[in-house]
Parts: sequence; C-alpha cells; structure tokens
Amino acid sequence: MGKGHVSGNDFEAPSKGIIHMPNHLNWARNYAYNVSEIHAPETLEQVREIVVRTNRIKPLGTRHSFNDIADSAGVHVSLQKMNRVIDLDSMRNKVTVEAGIRYGELCAYLHQHGYALHNLASLPHISVAGAVATGTHGSGDHNGSLATAVHAIEVVTADGDVVTFSREQQSDEFAGAVVGLGAIGIVTKLTLDVVPSFQISQTVYENLPLAQLKDHFDDIFSSAYSVSLFTDWKDSSFHQLWVKHKITDAAPAKTEAAIFGAAPASSHLHPVPGLGSENCSEQMGIPGPWHERLPHFRLDFTPSAGDELQSEYIMPRQFAYDALYAIHEIRASISPLLHASEIRTVAADDHWLSPCYEQDSVAVHFTWKADWPAVRQVLPVIEQRLLPYRARPHWGKLFAMGPEELQPLYEKMPDFRQLLSRYDPQGKFRNAFLDRYIY
Repeated sequence: MGKGHVSGNDFEAPSKGIIHMPNHLNWARNYAYNVSEIHAPETLEQVREIVVRTNRIKPLGTRHSFNDIADSAGVHVSLQKMNRVIDLDSMRNKVTVEAGIRYGELCAYLHQHGYALHNLASLPHISVAGAVATGTHGSGDHNGSLATAVHAIEVVTADGDVVTFSREQQSDEFAGAVVGLGAIGIVTKLTLDVVPSFQISQTVYENLPLAQLKDHFDDIFSSAYSVSLFTDWKDSSFHQLWVKHKITDAAPAKTEAAIFGAAPASSHLHPVPGLGSENCSEQMGIPGPWHERLPHFRLDFTPSAGDELQSEYIMPRQFAYDALYAIHEIRASISPLLHASEIRTVAADDHWLSPCYEQDSVAVHFTWKADWPAVRQVLPVIEQRLLPYRARPHWGKLFAMGPEELQPLYEKMPDFRQLLSRYDPQGKFRNAFLDRYIY
C-alpha cells in the first residue's frame, strides 16, 4: 500500500513530450499503472498522431481514480499541457475548455468573468474531462452530476478522426459518449453550460441523529442548495451536517439555530474527526463565491485525508433511509477502517453509464484508511447489504461486485457496447477494467 499524496501535476514532460515513469502511481498511491511511457501532447494534432501510431492507449487525467479504470497495456496520454480556456460565449452562456484543465483553474476564470458552473465536486483538484467521464458529482436535490453541464465534447477516435458529440446533434450518441469511461477515445475539448456567478454561505452543524432521516430526509436535503452529511459510523448519529445556501436578494445568508437536533458548530471543522480545518472551505455562514464554498476543500491544500482509499455507492433516492440503516447495522465492521463517510443527493440525468441515469439518487461515499486488505474484505459485506437498493458503484472508486452484478444495473449497457464498436472496433482504448465490466 502506498504512502502519501500525489498531486495531479507532479511530473514534467521532457521537450519531446514523452515521460518515462516506471513507478507511475495514482493520486492515492494505492494503484501502480502498468504503463512505462506517458505522452504529454500540447496540440490536437499531436494527440491525433499519437493515437494513430499506438495500438493500446488510454487518457490520463489527474489520477484521482482508485482502481484500474485509467490503466493501459500500452501508453498513457496526459493532457496536463492542454489546459486552456478556449472560448467564453456570453451570448449562449457556454465555455469551451481543453480537457486537461482542472476545476480549480476553470472556476477562478469563470468567476472573474461573472460566470459559474451549476455545481462542483468536493475537491477542485480534479480535471474536467476525468470527472465528467466517470460520472463524478457534488450534492444538491436539483443538481445533476458534473456531466450534466456538458453541451459538447470533442474526441479523437481510434483512427485519428476528430468527432464532436453534441447535445444539439447525434442526441443518442451524445448520451452515451459523455460518461464514456475513456472508452470511446481521447476527449480533447469540452463545452460546458455556465450560469451567472453566485454567492454561497456554508454552515456546519453537529450531531444529527440517524433516526431523524426516517421522516425528515427530504426536509434536510431540500433545505439548501447543497447539503452533505458526514459520519464515521461509530454510533447512531451523523457527526456533521454541511449546509450550503445560495444567497439571493430573496434568500440572504442565514444560520438556523438547529436542524432537527443538530446544532451549529462553534468553530471550523474538517469532515474527518481530529484533522485540522485549514484545508477546508470557509464555514461559519460567511458568504463567499460559489467556487470557494461548493467544494469542501481548498485548491491550494491536500484534499480530504490524503493517505486514503475511496468507495461510493449510488442508489435511487427513495431507498435513502433504508440503505443508510442497512449500513448502520454493520457499522462495527466499517468504522474501524474509516476516515469518514459522506451522504449526498444528486438529480437524475440521461447519460447512459451515469450512476444517476434516470433516477434521483442518494450517494453514500466511504473514505477509507489506507488498508486495502481489510477494506477489500468489507466491501462485499456492504454491497450485499445494499443489494436490495440497486446500488451502482462509482466507476472510478473501489468496489467488489462482479460484471454479472454490475451490468444489469445499466439498461443502456448494450447500446454503449454498440457505440464502442462503432468508434473503437479494434479495442484501441480497451483495458482490463473495460474488458471486465463492459465487454
């Protein structure tokens, strides 16, 4: 098991654009990629040339996946040098970016120009293309995953052609290509919908009893623009409730005296008990820009616990309390291995391989201690408990279920396979993960 934190930009490509890295690890250092060569192109033409002359290839983002979804038996293409904002269209409320840009840099640019994205994940360190491709999300009853902001993507396919999938054209293919798991080709450019910039105030409350969710789940999660619950599953309560209010003239910043028994925190807190709050976004109800409040962690700090593993399961929202209670019943097996667990809600979308496909969802996230042998033993126990609730795992995190359990959860899986056969008939972008779970 690896130790320590790996940032998304900790290597430099030599001038010829090839990096030799025999010890090429993901962000959490729990997975060593099988490739020894990474290409770092700077232009679309360079990407096309690399794809054409390579037999096996996979795109590489900020390496925040915890499994082998981004691995390759051939080479990696890192788009870290293709990270520019290309165009901001104020008439159509859209921004076009190169795929290597991270949310932190994009958000700062948008805010400077008076715009925002509808939502963000809990950390801004991840690349736009990687987050979109794996169905990554934030929280909020009316907020779809980050992929729902996508209007179009530009992809270099297996023969070097440049194909654009757009919401306005090829609607069926667009729905299949956006959350594409890196299987269709190298995404080089994305056009995203933007909204006017807005302010958020964030307040943390402490000690919300699990029993309150039986009758008040909807009341709690609909109480603000974005809501998250945190627990270490040591007892029958959530140690923190993070409430992010969107500030408007009609809804100024506010802090409730209590929310179903949870009282406002008296100081800044980290979601992981015992860790300092200096790397967390501003709390205490202090208003601030959307991109400095929607993520839980600041761009200039190591996010979350650092030395960790992650799993997440996404279920239809109507099963929220029953699913949480089922996990609560096995908390003695979970809590010793856990840093923290987060519960969020996500609006339905129409992306074929999105865990939120055509269902308003509740997502239960686990940030584990870096003990894979122990975590590996408990994941099947959790999945068995969640089986009645049709839990779909996050594509980029750790899970135990096999393809025979996973594939029936995605009714559009056969259509996705047909899409891959159309654009990658020889399997240039296939890898062990795709062979196992898709093919």
